[in-house]
Amino acid sequence: MDEQLSIPKPIFEFKSVSKLFPGVRALDDVNLQLFPGEVLALVGENGAGKSTLLRLLSGDYQADHGSMEFAGEVVAFTTPAASHAAGVRVIYQEPEILADQSVAENIFVGELPRRFGSVVDWKTLYINAQASLDRLGVGAVVSPRTRASQLSTAQRQIIEIARAIKSNVKVLALDEPTSSLSEDDSSHLFNIVEQFRKSGVGIIYVSHRLPEILKLADRIAIMRDGCLIAVKRCSDTTESELVNLMVGRDLVRRFEHQSHIQPEVVLKVEQINTDRVHDISFDVHRGEVLGFAGLIGAGRTDVAKALFGEAKLISGKVFLDGKQIEVRSPKDAIRVGIGLSPEDRKREGLVLLRSVRENVTLVILKTLSRLRFVRQADEKKTVTDLIDRLRIKTPSMEQEVGKLSGGNQQKVVLARWLARRPKLLILDEPTRGIDVGAKAEIYKLIGEMAAQGIGVIFISSELPEVLGVSDRIIVMQNGRITGEMPASQATEESVLRLAMTEHLN
Repeated sequence: MDEQLSIPKPIFEFKSVSKLFPGVRALDDVNLQLFPGEVLALVGENGAGKSTLLRLLSGDYQADHGSMEFAGEVVAFTTPAASHAAGVRVIYQEPEILADQSVAENIFVGELPRRFGSVVDWKTLYINAQASLDRLGVGAVVSPRTRASQLSTAQRQIIEIARAIKSNVKVLALDEPTSSLSEDDSSHLFNIVEQFRKSGVGIIYVSHRLPEILKLADRIAIMRDGCLIAVKRCSDTTESELVNLMVGRDLVRRFEHQSHIQPEVVLKVEQINTDRVHDISFDVHRGEVLGFAGLIGAGRTDVAKALFGEAKLISGKVFLDGKQIEVRSPKDAIRVGIGLSPEDRKREGLVLLRSVRENVTLVILKTLSRLRFVRQADEKKTVTDLIDRLRIKTPSMEQEVGKLSGGNQQKVVLARWLARRPKLLILDEPTRGIDVGAKAEIYKLIGEMAAQGIGVIFISSELPEVLGVSDRIIVMQNGRITGEMPASQATEESVLRLAMTEHLN
């Protein structure tokens, strides 16, 4: 009897849960338990069912079959408010931030402290917000009074976390929480997770970063095609076994890099300056993959925006195919042959409510048109060929792109530029938040683009992939280039040293 009493009871449990969408079984008879004080990692390829499971937990979706139990009682979260009231918090990968409000207002949205019934108590609000930021270890760099529109992607993610954990939490689900965080910010997050674990909170942790999971989690639930394949204790498994369970096949080496560099220089940048980057000079050859490394905020994305016409050049020159160009807008960039896959694909790279077809052909409508009418047969053939070539998983080309998995959304962005055939393609964090199988396919596509003679600028916060994909690497810190080296001679240590060293004039 005593032994039975000592067995912990689940704080949350999915019992034979299934969820159907038109033409898709998103979840198929899933049984999964979460215990108090446990970190349960949830892994699987994009489209495996992880996000659907989180949306059942948050009350965004309801199960078609099966049930959920919270603290031993059957629950039906019919709305996010019901889930929230029970003490469940789900933090999604893409931060939901009110851009026109302050950091403090975002953290306490819907719960602003008030005086006399209706007057906002701003002093108390800022004090409480500062305490939340300090708890996450970012109080010295993010002010409660800062407008949210001025925050970086990483900072928006931190504010989303601060909002979720400020009150009583019993179950906390984190969806790719470190995908846009620096190593230091990630360490702060891990400390917060550890605090919640010790206080008895059940934590569901979704991530594609397997080394991170093996270090942080107690158990790992592996999903594939809507099914729960296995649940492993971290001490009883390996990264290789997890990958095999996730994809159902052995992956070839992730990085099969082959150089396609040609003698001709496609892009030459001479001492460009913006309000964020200083004296930037480099060149890109045809067929070259030029990697940009550095810590978050180093200026890599700012260089990309300057080249694509999203940031104003204060001084400097840019040459494409030997001719000086002036790019004052993205329209100018596209016209001369420069493409950009932005860091935040959902906010800046895709029209989520539009179809796959419309997103792919967005930048080639003029070439597909005659007398201002789109040649629909040519458009459909172009899109069909690219869907097949990139292996985009979609019910049809008319599917809303916002309903695709992250990896397939990224492929749609790449399909757009393959259709356009740019001279230079800038890829800013192209594998952020996508699974290992999709990453391998993205790496292969980058190689294929380089083989076609396209110059590629590859920006990533994951050093192994910068080293594995690039021909040459440029390292930035504080808006300046601190070093350059062939990828074949670079190591993670040598790149980090340059990324963390102050620029010397």
